[in-house]
Amino acid sequence: MRPEEKFMRLAIKEARKNLRKMEGGPFGACIVRDGKVIAVARNTVLISDASAHAEVNAIRFASKRLKDFKLSGCVIYSTTEPCPMCFSAIHWSRLDAVIYGTTVADAKKLGFNELQINCKKMRDEGVSDVKIYPAFLRRECLELFNDWKKLENKRLY
Repeated sequence: MRPEEKFMRLAIKEARKNLRKMEGGPFGACIVRDGKVIAVARNTVLISDASAHAEVNAIRFASKRLKDFKLSGCVIYSTTEPCPMCFSAIHWSRLDAVIYGTTVADAKKLGFNELQINCKKMRDEGVSDVKIYPAFLRRECLELFNDWKKLENKRLY
């Protein structure tokens, strides 16, 4: 499998909406199957609940669209490495792979309340089949964090 920039750029574009709307942090996700976009979402915890991370929102949208909780054959692009909750949802929904830009440690440095357990450790210890592609378009995803840092009205959670 070869990650495609256009799909990560959709996730980045979606995450940028929160630099204006402030409905959650600077996180976005895009789910793709067979080269077609199934769902695009951003973090909306500030207007919803603590589970409304970009990846979980994208999984919900994709499952609704495909009328199935099983998302086999799909890949998720995430601007930041999925947290334990999101990685579990990725595993349980049977996504084939996760492709991400920045790390959980990067988000922690920004002040987000992250558990510092990386995807590889969760996959390996949980004996998951999810393939992991880290640091994809990392520089562009870090720009989201840099722009977030500059905001005066941001809320950390």
